[in-house]
Amino acid sequence: MQAAKSILLVVSALFPIVDPIGGSPVFLSLTRDYSAQTRKLLARSIAIDSFILLVASFTVGSHVLSFFGISLPVVQVGGGLIVISTGWVMLGQKDEKDRNAVRGSVKCPDVLKDAFYPLTLPLTVGPGSISIAITLGANEPHHWRANLLAIVTAAIGSAIVAVTIYFCYGFADRLGAIMGPTGMNVMLKLSAFLLVCIGVQILWNGASQLLSSLPSFRS
Repeated sequence: MQAAKSILLVVSALFPIVDPIGGSPVFLSLTRDYSAQTRKLLARSIAIDSFILLVASFTVGSHVLSFFGISLPVVQVGGGLIVISTGWVMLGQKDEKDRNAVRGSVKCPDVLKDAFYPLTLPLTVGPGSISIAITLGANEPHHWRANLLAIVTAAIGSAIVAVTIYFCYGFADRLGAIMGPTGMNVMLKLSAFLLVCIGVQILWNGASQLLSSLPSFRS
């Protein structure tokens, strides 16, 4: 019963932040010129990378940050800047012919190189997800039995989130077929704008915590 509650906690905390349903239009807008098979291979790679990144953040994330002297607000600022730059590039993309000319020369092995960055980090598992995973891991008990149970439940919860990522991304072309080229152009620009806004929010969350830690801002 306790394990089920822990799994539910991990899923309920991570799923709204990862938001694979909301991220599927962004994924499709970046990969809509690829074949369905390539898109599914890419979605599977992203799901696996997301699982590994979430579990690693839960288990050793806080220790890694402590070792390098990095705080969570700094991670949020850096990640927010990356998200903003990615969304800005998407906003600057030109029409369909220009994208086809670029994507037409890209083959499957080259596409898979982008699976971790930027499609997994920061577009799917971003600073917000990593911060939550690190926080959940830091709050777990340090007794080895309880800690082992926490790692297992975190792995199961992360696996559930990863499966939803695969299905939402791997079958995102169904959305494209329903919306059509014009609808996807609108979705591309809207998704890019929202991505910039999300990046600004992540950046501001980290920057505000850093500013509040200064003596002059405390007073």
